[in-house]
Amino acid sequence: MRVIATSLLALFAGCVDGFQGSNIELDFSPGIPVLASPGATPGPGELPSDTHFTLYAYQTSPDMTTGSLFAITTFEIHRIVDLSSPCFIDVGEHVRHPGLHVSQYATVIGQDVGIPDVTNPPPTATPEQEQEAATADQREADIQLLTGPSGILAVTSASTSTYPAVATNCTDTAGIPPPMCTDADSNARRLAACQAAWKADPNHYEGTDRVLTSPLNGVDHGMVDGQNPINLSPVGGAGFYVDSNLVGFDGYAIYAAPNDQTTPGGTLLLFGTPTYPTRGVTHVDLASPATGLITAELAIFSNLGDDNVQF
Repeated sequence: MRVIATSLLALFAGCVDGFQGSNIELDFSPGIPVLASPGATPGPGELPSDTHFTLYAYQTSPDMTTGSLFAITTFEIHRIVDLSSPCFIDVGEHVRHPGLHVSQYATVIGQDVGIPDVTNPPPTATPEQEQEAATADQREADIQLLTGPSGILAVTSASTSTYPAVATNCTDTAGIPPPMCTDADSNARRLAACQAAWKADPNHYEGTDRVLTSPLNGVDHGMVDGQNPINLSPVGGAGFYVDSNLVGFDGYAIYAAPNDQTTPGGTLLLFGTPTYPTRGVTHVDLASPATGLITAELAIFSNLGDDNVQF
């Protein structure tokens, strides 16, 4: 069967009534691939960093000889924090060292309070200093859990941009200062460079361990199903709003493709056919053609501008 790909925006162009779009809810199983860190060789369960996912609606022609894929939305899946990112930094009025790379936080706080080893504080250390050092040490331990194999995965906005190169040393002003550069000037230059990159591309995702659902940059659409390794609480569920009224399609699919791919499609990750458990709701069990370890539940609440409920 021949497949033709197009855009749902073109399909529904010309509608000027109230918002007739759809709310999409996606629950991904923990086996869904995650993007590798930029520049890193993808490991098991990872895809290259320059990859994006696209959710498509599928429609078969009346004569059953052709089919069409309609692009609905694109997204990426990242570890919620990435220690190797040059812009995994502390930002905001209430942080102690704005622009500090978070990988160095515990070390720098230990220097600030004079407790380089939290297990062996000096006799002169105050309870407040000991508490601050211990809190910084616990933060570092939590970050290691978040970046590990059981860490949280975020469903995010998609972007094709990259960060500027990392400088060769702390005095090199040609790039972002390396993480180990913790002096005030390096922190300030790192902060300025990262904020400039974020301003240039608001969709470039950069997570933070401080507020898991509020990234430093980009849009957080939710999380892949799993557990928060810090407190073992359940996490999961991603959501999108789209302008299209998603009704009447024969199937839905998720493809992964390189960012430089100019043709629709790519590698088929998930596909499923819809059921309609109640009016205005579409439910789809998405399964992988290659493995039973990758699944997803898709729920679509369509025609949001039309409320037929009678009171």
